[in-house]
Amino acid sequence: MNFKAGIEPQSTMASSSSSNRRRKGKQQQQQQQKSTTTTSNSKSTSSSGKSTEKERLLTLKKSKKEMFRQETAKIVLWRQPIRTIQYCILELIYLIHLSFKRLISYRKTLFLSIVLFLFFLFIYNTEGSHQKSISLIETLLLTSLYWCGLGIASSVGLGTGLHTFLLYLGPFIAQVTLAAYECGSIKFPRPPYPNEIVCPSIATTTTSRMLSNNNETILTDLLETGPISFWKILWKVKLEAFFWGLGTAFGELPPYFMARAARLGTADGDEDDEELIDFEQMLINVESHNSKNLSLFERIRYLIYRLIKRIGFLGILLCASIPNPLFDLAGITCGYFLIPFWTFFLATIIGKALIKMSIQTVFIIFLFSEHHVERIIRWMKHIPHYGRLLQTPFKDWLHEQKGKMHRKPGENLAGHVQKISLLTRIFNIFVAGMIIYFVASIINSLAQRYHKRTRTDLKLM
Repeated sequence: MNFKAGIEPQSTMASSSSSNRRRKGKQQQQQQQKSTTTTSNSKSTSSSGKSTEKERLLTLKKSKKEMFRQETAKIVLWRQPIRTIQYCILELIYLIHLSFKRLISYRKTLFLSIVLFLFFLFIYNTEGSHQKSISLIETLLLTSLYWCGLGIASSVGLGTGLHTFLLYLGPFIAQVTLAAYECGSIKFPRPPYPNEIVCPSIATTTTSRMLSNNNETILTDLLETGPISFWKILWKVKLEAFFWGLGTAFGELPPYFMARAARLGTADGDEDDEELIDFEQMLINVESHNSKNLSLFERIRYLIYRLIKRIGFLGILLCASIPNPLFDLAGITCGYFLIPFWTFFLATIIGKALIKMSIQTVFIIFLFSEHHVERIIRWMKHIPHYGRLLQTPFKDWLHEQKGKMHRKPGENLAGHVQKISLLTRIFNIFVAGMIIYFVASIINSLAQRYHKRTRTDLKLM
C-alpha cells in the first residue's frame, strides 16, 4: 500500500486548514480594529456634533438677543419720551408688586422685623439718658448708609452706573487732606463735619481735651491732635472709605445670583443676560477651537475665568483687590460654577472694602498733600502754550478751599471767599450732568426691561 500518498493529502489538508484559521483571525482583528475606529469616530463625531449643536443654539439665542437689543435701544427718553416714561412706571409697579409678594412669603421673618422695628421706635421716642447714645448711633448709621448706598450705585450696574468715587469719595478725601495740612489738625468741629470742613479753634480743642473722661475719647483725642501725618489722615477717612467699599461689594451680587439661577434653572421667565450668553459663547469657542482665536478683551475675560476656577477664594480676592472693570465676570463665573456664596462674598468684601479701598485712599492722600498740590500747580506753568491758562483756575480753586476752612460753623462764605473759582463751577456742572444722566439711564433701563419682559411673555404664550 502507498502510505506516502495517504499522508500527503492529510498534511496538505492540515496546512490549508491552519492557513484558513490564520486568515480568519486576521480578518477578525481587522474587523475589530475597524469597529473600534468607527466607534471612536462616532464618539468624536457625536461629541463634536453636540458642541456644534450647543454652539448653534447659543448663536441663535445671541442673534435673537441682538434683535431684541436693537428694538429696545429705540426706547429712550430722547427718542420716545412718553412711551419710555409710561413703560418705566409700569415696570416700577411690577417690581413693587413682585417685591411685596416675595416679602409676605416670609411671614415669620416679616413679623419679627415689624416687632423689632416697633420696639426700636418706642426706645427712640422715649426720653431719657440713652438719647445721647441713640443720637450717636443714628449719626453713624445714616453716614454708613449714605456711603454704602454710593458704593452700591457705583457697581450695581443699574443704568450706566454712577462713578461715585470720582464724584464724592475722592473729593471728600482730598478735602480732608487739604484741610488737615491747612488747619494743622484733623479734629474738625462736628457738626458741620463731614458735610462741611471747618478748622477747629483753640477754645474748641481745649474744651474737647477737658471733656476727655473715658478711654475711647482719650484715644480719639490723641489720634486727632498733634503733628499731621499720613496715617492720621488715613484714620480720619477710614469709616467713609470702608463703607463705600462695602457698598461696591454688595453691588457685585446681582451677576452672581443671575448666573447661579440660570445654571440651576430657577430663573423666572427668560432672564438670560447678555453677559452670561457671552460668557457661555466664550467657553464654547475655547473648547471647540483655541484660546488663540480670542480677541484681547476676550483673552482678559478668559484669564479671569481661569484664575477664579483654579485658585478659587484667592483668585476672587486678587480680582477684587485691583481696579478691575471686568469684575462682573468674576461674579458670573462664581455663580455659573456654583461657588458657595460666602466664599465669593467674603473674598469680594476683603478685596474691595479693605485692600482696594486702602490703595485708592492712600493714592488720593498722597496726591493732595499740601506740598504735592502746590508743586503740581507750580509745574503747570511749564506746559507749552496753555500752562499759564491752566494754572490760574487751579490757584483760585486752592485759595477758595483754604478760605472755606477759616470760618465759623454756619458762617456765610462771603467774608472768606471773594468768588467761586472756575474749576469749582465746572466740577459742579459736571456732577449735576452725571446725576441727571444717571437718572435718565435708570428710566431708560426700566422701560427697556418692561418692553423686553412683555415681549417675552407674548412669545411664550
